[in-house]
Amino acid sequence: MTPSTSASRTAATDLPDADHAHAPRPHLWLREGLTGLELAHTALSRRFLAGLPSGDGHPVLVLPGFLAGASSTNVLRAFLRTKGYRVFDWGQGRNMGVRPGLRGRLAERLDHVTDRTGEPMSIVGWSAGGIYAREIARDNPDRVRSVITMGTPMRGNLRATSAWPAYTLLNRGRNAVDLTPEVLGSRAAPLSMPTTCIYSRYDGIVAWELCTSLPAPTTENVEVRSTHLGFGHHRATLAVVADRLAQPVGAWQPYRG
Repeated sequence: MTPSTSASRTAATDLPDADHAHAPRPHLWLREGLTGLELAHTALSRRFLAGLPSGDGHPVLVLPGFLAGASSTNVLRAFLRTKGYRVFDWGQGRNMGVRPGLRGRLAERLDHVTDRTGEPMSIVGWSAGGIYAREIARDNPDRVRSVITMGTPMRGNLRATSAWPAYTLLNRGRNAVDLTPEVLGSRAAPLSMPTTCIYSRYDGIVAWELCTSLPAPTTENVEVRSTHLGFGHHRATLAVVADRLAQPVGAWQPYRG
């Protein structure tokens, strides 16, 4: 069966209960095996991809998910280059979760890119990479133009992910501060700049409810039918990303699909 290419926006009134979410069921874990089919479908969709909107060439920083590195975002970054953007990897190697000084190094990366290009950037974060994307943007609102997250757990029961055991094992002793009520409340707060939160009910790694944001004037939740491992190359996701990045500054409109 060919993966769906459609995407839809979720109204704020339909916001799901993330506090009582559960980790994805086993049948969704198995569905993650379709990510290769999703990649193949995208590779065969050149005409569709070529018809997606191009942008104004502003810089875009791309952050990978937990346990992933630059190679995981190759398709996404290559696609964005074809749309005219100046694209940058996060420059931190493999994402191993909480590490001393990482937030500061990412802020330095943001400074480097914006100083080099002379204009605010957009940030695209996949899964746990989206957590860093949001917090960097929150700390630097004058340097960030927009934020897009893909399958990023940002609120609710953050243990409702299949990756939680591996995360706690690799970040033993480092993640306690990240789970205090104060930090969790701050992390869930919407951003001041345009923000698009892409989620999928077919996500086999992160409970989809966690990936939806609380409402705000320029914040939206957009649903696609992707696996978690396919967010970075599923053609529906690429369509949403292209549409959102192509919006002129100060002219934000909700995604219409």
